[in-house]
Amino acid sequence: MPEFIIYALVAGIGLATVMGAIGVFVVWRRMAYFGDTLAHSALLGVAVGFIIGININVGIIAVCLIIAIGMVYLRSQRHLAEDTLLGILAHSSLALGLAAISLFSALRVDLMSYLFGDILAVTPEDIAWVYGGGIITLGVLAWLWKDLISITVHEDLARTDGVNIFRTQLVFMTLFALVIAMAMKIIGILLVTALLIIPAAAARRFARTPEQMAVFAAIAGSIAVAIGLQGSLLWDLPTGPAIVIAAALLYAASLAFPMQQNSR
Repeated sequence: MPEFIIYALVAGIGLATVMGAIGVFVVWRRMAYFGDTLAHSALLGVAVGFIIGININVGIIAVCLIIAIGMVYLRSQRHLAEDTLLGILAHSSLALGLAAISLFSALRVDLMSYLFGDILAVTPEDIAWVYGGGIITLGVLAWLWKDLISITVHEDLARTDGVNIFRTQLVFMTLFALVIAMAMKIIGILLVTALLIIPAAAARRFARTPEQMAVFAAIAGSIAVAIGLQGSLLWDLPTGPAIVIAAALLYAASLAFPMQQNSR
């Protein structure tokens, strides 16, 4: 097996494992559109990173957090429906990112690789970034797990039980932004939300507990990565979309099985 395929598979499985755990809450809390908003804002983070001369991953995380905090503030004003606000922020930040990159002619940015990913170009340094960031993400997520479950089930009861809602949500948003930064090169800005949602949605049909759902989502995502890579090689498909198609096929297959009674 070629070395670049091994690198791609190792990086993809690592990313799928982390995204499976995060995806549980994205599905339960109906945060798909929120995830799209953060993913679209990542391109603005790329532009900011290049323009001011910082690591682009730092730029992505910073911009994603600003967008997330801005969303929380605007939602509290109740001037517009949440989906409308998310649409405004998602498309505005994506347009700003594209405009910023086009205005600075000195920037040499491969937009296609950022938008749709290029998992076959993964390096050992990228793998280290995925697994290092993944260990941090999973560790912090394990620490927040009970609080996130409580907030998901009933936010007011969680607040009564002493859960710090704002802190928990802010840390979760930070993890979300970190995962997007990790996934950008592998699956691409425009497809990252799909890999968060689809494996978790497929896993939901088989899981009886939140922990089972996270594990099954990680397994489903890893299988999608392997099938997508194979399909990309066989039929000369773009790898990021091939992985998402594989995940969608897995979800379609899962519909043949009954939903477990104790899953959300």
